[in-house]
Amino acid sequence: MSQTTGSRARLLLADGFKMEGVAIGAVGTTSGEICFNTGMTGYQEVFTDPSYHGQVMCMTNAHIGNYGTLSLDEESDRVQIAGLICKNFTNEHSRPLADHPIQSYFVENNLVGIAEVDTREIVRHIRDKGAMNAVISSEDLSWEELQAKLDATPNMEGLELSSLVTTAQSYEIGDESSDLRLAVFDFGTKRNILRCFAERGCFVKVFPAKTPFEEVAAWNPDGYFLSNGPGDPAAMDYAISTVKQILEAGKPLFGICLGHQLLALGLDITTYKMHNGHRGINHPVINLETGTCEITSQNHGFGVSADAILQHSDIVEVTHRNLNDQTIEGIRHRDKPAFSVQYHPEAAPGPHDSRYLFDDFISLMKQHKSA
Repeated sequence: MSQTTGSRARLLLADGFKMEGVAIGAVGTTSGEICFNTGMTGYQEVFTDPSYHGQVMCMTNAHIGNYGTLSLDEESDRVQIAGLICKNFTNEHSRPLADHPIQSYFVENNLVGIAEVDTREIVRHIRDKGAMNAVISSEDLSWEELQAKLDATPNMEGLELSSLVTTAQSYEIGDESSDLRLAVFDFGTKRNILRCFAERGCFVKVFPAKTPFEEVAAWNPDGYFLSNGPGDPAAMDYAISTVKQILEAGKPLFGICLGHQLLALGLDITTYKMHNGHRGINHPVINLETGTCEITSQNHGFGVSADAILQHSDIVEVTHRNLNDQTIEGIRHRDKPAFSVQYHPEAAPGPHDSRYLFDDFISLMKQHKSA
Protein backbone atom coordinates (compact mmCIF):
# COMPACT_ATOMS: atom_id res chain seq x y z
CA MET A 1 0.00 0.00 0.00
CA SER A 2 1.23 3.47 -0.82
CA GLN A 3 2.31 5.54 2.16
CA THR A 4 1.97 9.30 1.61
CA THR A 5 1.61 12.51 3.60
CA GLY A 6 -2.14 12.37 2.94
CA SER A 7 -2.70 16.00 1.94
CA ARG A 8 -3.68 17.00 -1.56
CA ALA A 9 -1.36 18.28 -4.29
CA ARG A 10 -1.88 19.82 -7.71
CA LEU A 11 -0.03 19.51 -11.01
CA LEU A 12 -0.38 22.07 -13.80
CA LEU A 13 1.37 22.06 -17.18
CA ALA A 14 2.05 25.07 -19.39
CA ASP A 15 -0.62 24.07 -21.91
CA GLY A 16 -3.34 23.89 -19.24
CA PHE A 17 -3.19 20.13 -18.55
CA LYS A 18 -3.94 19.60 -14.86
CA MET A 19 -4.26 16.82 -12.28
CA GLU A 20 -4.83 16.46 -8.56
CA GLY A 21 -3.19 13.82 -6.40
CA VAL A 22 -1.59 13.17 -3.02
CA ALA A 23 1.29 15.24 -1.68
CA ILE A 24 4.66 13.56 -1.07
CA GLY A 25 7.94 14.89 0.22
CA ALA A 26 8.20 18.44 1.54
CA VAL A 27 5.25 20.81 1.62
CA GLY A 28 5.71 23.58 -0.92
CA THR A 29 5.51 24.63 -4.56
CA THR A 30 8.05 23.88 -7.29
CA SER A 31 8.32 24.27 -11.04
CA GLY A 32 10.54 23.40 -13.98
CA GLU A 33 10.53 21.59 -17.30
CA ILE A 34 8.62 18.32 -17.09
CA CYS A 35 10.23 15.15 -18.42
CA PHE A 36 9.80 11.40 -17.97
CA ASN A 37 12.18 8.53 -17.25
CA THR A 38 11.37 4.95 -18.29
CA GLY A 39 13.87 3.18 -16.02
CA MET A 40 12.54 0.34 -13.88
CA THR A 41 15.24 0.77 -11.23
CA GLY A 42 17.81 3.32 -10.08
CA TYR A 43 15.42 6.05 -8.99
CA GLN A 44 17.89 7.52 -6.49
CA GLU A 45 20.57 7.80 -9.17
CA VAL A 46 18.02 9.66 -11.31
CA PHE A 47 16.98 12.02 -8.51
CA THR A 48 20.61 12.98 -7.74
CA ASP A 49 21.89 13.27 -11.33
CA PRO A 50 22.93 16.92 -11.87
CA SER A 51 21.78 16.65 -15.50
CA TYR A 52 18.21 16.76 -14.17
CA HIS A 53 18.71 20.03 -12.30
CA GLY A 54 15.67 22.26 -12.74
CA GLN A 55 13.40 19.53 -14.14
CA VAL A 56 10.17 18.04 -12.83
CA MET A 57 10.50 14.27 -13.15
CA CYS A 58 7.67 11.90 -14.00
CA MET A 59 8.68 8.27 -13.34
CA THR A 60 6.98 5.62 -15.49
CA ASN A 61 7.81 2.80 -13.06
CA ALA A 62 4.68 2.21 -10.99
CA HIS A 63 6.45 1.98 -7.61
CA ILE A 64 8.81 4.58 -6.13
CA GLY A 65 10.34 4.16 -2.68
CA ASN A 66 10.03 0.40 -2.31
CA TYR A 67 13.79 -0.07 -1.73
CA GLY A 68 14.42 3.12 0.22
CA THR A 69 17.54 5.23 -0.23
CA LEU A 70 21.25 4.54 0.19
CA SER A 71 23.96 7.21 0.28
CA LEU A 72 26.27 5.10 -1.92
CA ASP A 73 23.70 5.31 -4.73
CA GLU A 74 23.82 9.11 -4.95
CA GLU A 75 25.35 10.64 -8.08
CA SER A 76 25.89 14.00 -6.36
CA ASP A 77 25.62 15.50 -2.90
CA ARG A 78 21.93 16.36 -3.12
CA VAL A 79 18.65 15.72 -4.92
CA GLN A 80 18.81 17.60 -8.21
CA ILE A 81 15.31 17.25 -9.68
CA ALA A 82 12.95 20.15 -9.07
CA GLY A 83 9.95 17.93 -8.32
CA LEU A 84 8.65 14.38 -8.60
CA ILE A 85 5.53 12.84 -10.13
CA CYS A 86 4.82 9.15 -9.54
CA LYS A 87 2.01 6.62 -9.39
CA ASN A 88 2.62 4.64 -6.17
CA PHE A 89 4.76 6.20 -3.45
CA THR A 90 5.82 3.57 -0.93
CA ASN A 91 7.51 4.78 2.25
CA GLU A 92 8.01 1.26 3.63
CA HIS A 93 11.09 -0.32 2.05
CA SER A 94 12.43 -3.85 1.79
CA ARG A 95 16.19 -3.32 1.37
CA PRO A 96 18.10 -4.03 4.61
CA LEU A 97 21.03 -1.82 3.49
CA ALA A 98 18.86 1.28 3.01
CA ASP A 99 19.83 4.37 5.00
CA HIS A 100 16.42 6.03 5.03
CA PRO A 101 12.84 5.61 3.90
CA ILE A 102 12.14 7.81 0.92
CA GLN A 103 9.73 10.28 2.58
CA SER A 104 12.28 11.47 5.15
CA TYR A 105 14.91 11.60 2.39
CA PHE A 106 12.69 13.88 0.33
CA VAL A 107 11.87 16.12 3.30
CA GLU A 108 15.58 16.40 4.14
CA ASN A 109 16.26 17.42 0.53
CA ASN A 110 13.23 19.76 0.40
CA LEU A 111 11.74 17.94 -2.59
CA VAL A 112 8.09 18.57 -3.44
CA GLY A 113 6.13 15.84 -5.20
CA ILE A 114 2.77 14.42 -6.17
CA ALA A 115 1.64 10.78 -6.20
CA GLU A 116 -1.46 8.73 -7.00
CA VAL A 117 -1.87 10.30 -10.42
CA ASP A 118 -2.14 8.59 -13.80
CA THR A 119 1.49 8.75 -14.94
CA ARG A 120 0.62 6.91 -18.16
CA GLU A 121 -1.68 9.74 -19.17
CA ILE A 122 0.93 12.34 -18.24
CA VAL A 123 3.66 10.59 -20.24
CA ARG A 124 1.40 10.23 -23.28
CA HIS A 125 0.64 13.92 -23.06
CA ILE A 126 4.31 14.93 -22.88
CA ARG A 127 5.21 12.48 -25.64
CA ASP A 128 2.60 13.97 -27.95
CA LYS A 129 2.79 17.65 -26.98
CA GLY A 130 6.51 17.84 -26.21
CA ALA A 131 8.52 19.10 -23.26
CA MET A 132 7.04 22.06 -21.40
CA ASN A 133 7.13 23.69 -18.00
CA ALA A 134 5.10 22.34 -15.09
CA VAL A 135 4.33 23.31 -11.50
CA ILE A 136 3.57 21.06 -8.51
CA SER A 137 2.13 22.40 -5.27
CA SER A 138 1.12 20.87 -1.96
CA GLU A 139 0.23 24.30 -0.60
CA ASP A 140 -3.27 25.79 -0.61
CA LEU A 141 -2.96 27.59 -3.93
CA SER A 142 -5.60 28.15 -6.62
CA TRP A 143 -5.11 27.13 -10.23
CA GLU A 144 -4.78 30.83 -11.07
CA GLU A 145 -1.95 31.26 -8.53
CA LEU A 146 -0.21 28.18 -9.92
CA GLN A 147 -0.51 29.57 -13.43
CA ALA A 148 1.21 32.76 -12.29
CA LYS A 149 4.10 30.75 -10.83
CA LEU A 150 4.28 28.74 -14.04
CA ASP A 151 4.40 31.91 -16.14
CA ALA A 152 7.41 33.06 -14.10
CA THR A 153 9.36 29.83 -14.71
CA PRO A 154 12.11 30.25 -17.35
CA ASN A 155 12.17 27.95 -20.37
CA MET A 156 14.95 25.37 -20.59
CA GLU A 157 15.96 26.49 -24.06
CA GLY A 158 18.61 29.17 -23.68
CA LEU A 159 19.17 28.36 -19.99
CA GLU A 160 22.72 27.94 -18.64
CA LEU A 161 22.61 25.68 -15.56
CA SER A 162 26.01 24.02 -15.27
CA SER A 163 27.38 26.88 -13.19
CA LEU A 164 24.70 26.04 -10.57
CA VAL A 165 25.75 22.39 -10.15
CA THR A 166 29.51 22.38 -10.77
CA THR A 167 31.99 21.90 -7.96
CA ALA A 168 33.01 25.07 -6.12
CA GLN A 169 36.61 23.91 -5.76
CA SER A 170 38.77 21.50 -7.72
CA TYR A 171 39.39 18.07 -6.17
CA GLU A 172 41.25 14.87 -6.95
CA ILE A 173 40.30 11.19 -7.19
CA GLY A 174 42.46 8.12 -7.70
CA ASP A 175 46.13 7.24 -7.38
CA GLU A 176 48.35 10.31 -7.47
CA SER A 177 51.29 8.17 -8.65
CA SER A 178 49.40 7.00 -11.75
CA ASP A 179 51.02 7.47 -15.15
CA LEU A 180 47.74 8.84 -16.54
CA ARG A 181 46.42 12.23 -15.46
CA LEU A 182 42.89 13.15 -16.51
CA ALA A 183 41.41 16.64 -16.24
CA VAL A 184 37.62 16.70 -15.84
CA PHE A 185 35.55 19.77 -16.64
CA ASP A 186 32.65 19.44 -14.22
CA PHE A 187 29.49 20.68 -15.91
CA GLY A 188 27.45 18.47 -13.57
CA THR A 189 29.38 15.22 -13.52
CA LYS A 190 28.07 12.00 -11.98
CA ARG A 191 30.13 10.23 -9.34
CA ASN A 192 30.03 6.92 -11.19
CA ILE A 193 31.72 8.47 -14.23
CA LEU A 194 34.63 9.53 -12.04
CA ARG A 195 34.74 6.07 -10.46
CA CYS A 196 34.97 4.47 -13.90
CA PHE A 197 38.08 6.52 -14.68
CA ALA A 198 39.69 5.94 -11.27
CA GLU A 199 39.04 2.18 -11.46
CA ARG A 200 40.97 2.15 -14.74
CA GLY A 201 44.05 3.68 -13.18
CA CYS A 202 43.55 7.38 -13.91
CA PHE A 203 44.55 10.08 -11.48
CA VAL A 204 41.60 12.44 -11.91
CA LYS A 205 41.39 16.12 -11.10
CA VAL A 206 37.94 17.68 -11.32
CA PHE A 207 37.77 21.38 -12.17
CA PRO A 208 34.87 23.85 -11.86
CA ALA A 209 33.01 24.42 -15.13
CA LYS A 210 34.37 27.92 -15.77
CA THR A 211 38.01 27.19 -14.97
CA PRO A 212 40.21 28.84 -17.66
CA PHE A 213 41.80 26.33 -20.00
CA GLU A 214 45.29 27.69 -19.23
CA GLU A 215 44.85 26.85 -15.55
CA VAL A 216 43.78 23.27 -16.32
CA ALA A 217 46.54 22.80 -18.91
CA ALA A 218 49.10 23.91 -16.31
CA TRP A 219 48.25 20.74 -14.36
CA ASN A 220 49.69 18.89 -17.38
CA PRO A 221 46.95 16.32 -17.95
CA ASP A 222 47.28 13.48 -20.46
CA GLY A 223 43.65 13.93 -21.51
CA TYR A 224 40.52 15.98 -20.98
CA PHE A 225 36.97 14.93 -20.17
CA LEU A 226 33.79 16.96 -20.77
CA SER A 227 31.13 15.83 -18.33
CA ASN A 228 27.37 15.56 -18.48
CA GLY A 229 25.26 18.37 -17.06
CA PRO A 230 21.98 20.32 -17.26
CA GLY A 231 20.68 23.10 -19.46
CA ASP A 232 21.12 24.28 -23.02
CA PRO A 233 24.65 23.68 -24.37
CA ALA A 234 24.30 26.52 -26.85
CA ALA A 235 24.05 28.93 -23.90
CA MET A 236 27.52 27.89 -22.63
CA ASP A 237 29.86 30.18 -24.57
CA TYR A 238 32.60 29.75 -21.97
CA ALA A 239 32.56 25.94 -22.38
CA ILE A 240 32.48 26.06 -26.18
CA SER A 241 35.53 28.33 -26.12
CA THR A 242 37.30 25.86 -23.80
CA VAL A 243 36.53 22.96 -26.17
CA LYS A 244 38.10 24.86 -29.06
CA GLN A 245 41.23 25.42 -26.97
CA ILE A 246 41.44 21.73 -26.02
CA LEU A 247 41.12 20.73 -29.67
CA GLU A 248 43.85 23.18 -30.61
CA ALA A 249 46.12 21.70 -27.93
CA GLY A 250 45.73 18.29 -29.55
CA LYS A 251 45.50 16.10 -26.45
CA PRO A 252 42.87 13.31 -26.16
CA LEU A 253 39.33 14.51 -25.44
CA PHE A 254 36.24 12.54 -24.43
CA GLY A 255 32.73 13.90 -23.86
CA ILE A 256 29.57 12.36 -22.44
CA CYS A 257 26.01 13.72 -22.86
CA LEU A 258 26.33 17.52 -22.45
CA GLY A 259 30.03 17.01 -23.16
CA HIS A 260 29.06 15.38 -26.46
CA GLN A 261 26.98 18.41 -27.40
CA LEU A 262 29.77 20.78 -26.38
CA LEU A 263 32.29 18.94 -28.54
CA ALA A 264 29.92 19.35 -31.49
CA LEU A 265 29.47 23.06 -30.78
CA GLY A 266 33.25 23.42 -30.48
CA LEU A 267 33.42 22.09 -34.04
CA ASP A 268 30.75 24.59 -35.15
CA ILE A 269 28.10 21.84 -35.37
CA THR A 270 24.77 23.06 -34.03
CA THR A 271 22.52 21.51 -31.37
CA TYR A 272 18.74 21.67 -30.99
CA LYS A 273 15.98 21.24 -28.40
CA MET A 274 14.39 17.81 -28.77
CA HIS A 275 10.63 17.20 -28.75
CA ASN A 276 10.74 15.35 -25.44
CA GLY A 277 14.27 13.95 -25.14
CA HIS A 278 15.63 10.53 -24.20
CA ARG A 279 15.54 9.44 -20.55
CA GLY A 280 15.75 5.83 -19.43
CA ILE A 281 18.00 2.78 -19.28
CA ASN A 282 16.80 0.79 -22.29
CA HIS A 283 17.62 2.92 -25.33
CA PRO A 284 19.07 0.89 -28.25
CA VAL A 285 22.13 2.39 -29.93
CA ILE A 286 24.08 0.92 -32.83
CA ASN A 287 27.84 1.17 -32.98
CA LEU A 288 28.37 1.95 -36.66
CA GLU A 289 31.95 0.69 -36.60
CA THR A 290 31.22 -2.78 -35.19
CA GLY A 291 27.53 -3.19 -36.07
CA THR A 292 26.85 -4.08 -32.43
CA CYS A 293 23.72 -2.89 -30.67
CA GLU A 294 24.18 -1.46 -27.18
CA ILE A 295 21.39 -1.01 -24.65
CA THR A 296 22.14 2.35 -23.10
CA SER A 297 21.30 4.70 -20.26
CA GLN A 298 20.27 8.15 -21.47
CA ASN A 299 19.26 11.51 -20.08
CA HIS A 300 19.15 14.48 -22.44
CA GLY A 301 16.72 17.00 -23.85
CA PHE A 302 19.06 18.47 -26.47
CA GLY A 303 20.70 16.75 -29.42
CA VAL A 304 23.37 17.24 -32.08
CA SER A 305 22.03 18.20 -35.50
CA ALA A 306 22.43 15.44 -38.10
CA ASP A 307 22.10 17.98 -40.92
CA ALA A 308 24.90 20.11 -39.45
CA ILE A 309 27.15 17.04 -39.21
CA LEU A 310 26.64 16.40 -42.93
CA GLN A 311 27.95 19.89 -43.59
CA HIS A 312 31.06 19.10 -41.52
CA SER A 313 31.63 15.51 -42.65
CA ASP A 314 35.18 16.42 -43.63
CA ILE A 315 36.17 16.89 -39.97
CA VAL A 316 33.80 14.65 -38.01
CA GLU A 317 32.24 11.22 -38.48
CA VAL A 318 29.21 9.66 -36.81
CA THR A 319 30.10 6.60 -34.73
CA HIS A 320 26.77 5.78 -33.05
CA ARG A 321 23.07 6.23 -33.83
CA ASN A 322 19.89 5.74 -31.86
CA LEU A 323 17.90 2.85 -33.31
CA ASN A 324 14.57 4.31 -32.19
CA ASP A 325 14.77 7.64 -34.00
CA GLN A 326 18.17 7.67 -35.78
CA THR A 327 19.42 10.64 -33.74
CA ILE A 328 23.18 11.15 -33.39
CA GLU A 329 24.59 9.23 -30.41
CA GLY A 330 28.33 9.44 -31.04
CA ILE A 331 30.88 11.41 -33.06
CA ARG A 332 34.64 11.37 -33.60
CA HIS A 333 37.03 13.94 -35.04
CA ARG A 334 38.73 12.64 -38.17
CA ASP A 335 42.12 14.21 -37.49
CA LYS A 336 42.28 14.87 -33.75
CA PRO A 337 42.07 12.45 -30.75
CA ALA A 338 38.58 13.55 -29.77
CA PHE A 339 35.28 11.65 -29.53
CA SER A 340 32.02 11.75 -27.62
CA VAL A 341 28.75 9.92 -27.00
CA GLN A 342 25.30 11.24 -26.18
CA TYR A 343 24.44 8.46 -23.74
CA HIS A 344 25.93 7.41 -20.36
CA PRO A 345 28.39 4.51 -20.61
CA GLU A 346 28.92 4.44 -16.81
CA ALA A 347 25.20 3.56 -16.54
CA ALA A 348 24.62 3.07 -12.83
CA PRO A 349 22.87 0.83 -11.97
CA GLY A 350 23.11 -0.44 -15.57
CA PRO A 351 23.19 -1.62 -18.31
CA HIS A 352 26.97 -1.78 -18.80
CA ASP A 353 27.08 -2.54 -22.53
CA SER A 354 29.00 0.66 -23.26
CA ARG A 355 31.68 0.76 -20.57
CA TYR A 356 34.23 -0.21 -23.22
CA LEU A 357 34.25 3.48 -24.15
CA PHE A 358 36.22 4.25 -20.99
CA ASP A 359 38.77 1.60 -22.01
CA ASP A 360 38.94 3.11 -25.49
CA PHE A 361 39.71 6.52 -24.04
CA ILE A 362 42.36 5.12 -21.70
CA SER A 363 44.01 3.43 -24.71
CA LEU A 364 43.85 6.70 -26.65
CA MET A 365 45.59 8.58 -23.84
CA LYS A 366 48.29 5.92 -23.56
CA GLN A 367 48.90 5.93 -27.32
CA HIS A 368 49.10 9.70 -27.43
CA LYS A 369 51.43 9.85 -24.42
CA SER A 370 53.84 7.28 -25.87
CA ALA A 371 53.88 8.81 -29.35
